[in-house]
Amino acid sequence: MDNNLKTANLKVHHDKDNLKFTMAINDEVAMITYKLVNEKMHLTYSEVPFKLRGHGYGKELVEGTFEQLTKEGYKAVAVCSYIKAVARRSENGTQ
Repeated sequence: MDNNLKTANLKVHHDKDNLKFTMAINDEVAMITYKLVNEKMHLTYSEVPFKLRGHGYGKELVEGTFEQLTKEGYKAVAVCSYIKAVARRSENGTQ
């Protein structure tokens, strides 16, 4: 399995029924879960499959999630510590 980051092929999908954003990486799925509170998405949890950690996929997932939720007209509130850290370093993130 190739664990090199290939951002051009990575797409973040908004699964509204299950209140999460997902990103398929080969045959694995990374995700961010959220709760809607007063028209804001509180991003509560992020997970990248263990064998894919350390390759930049988490950062891509967070940045793609911020991009997607912004396109959909939402504001983000980073609750998860990892999402907060990426948001602080990213031009796309808000807290």
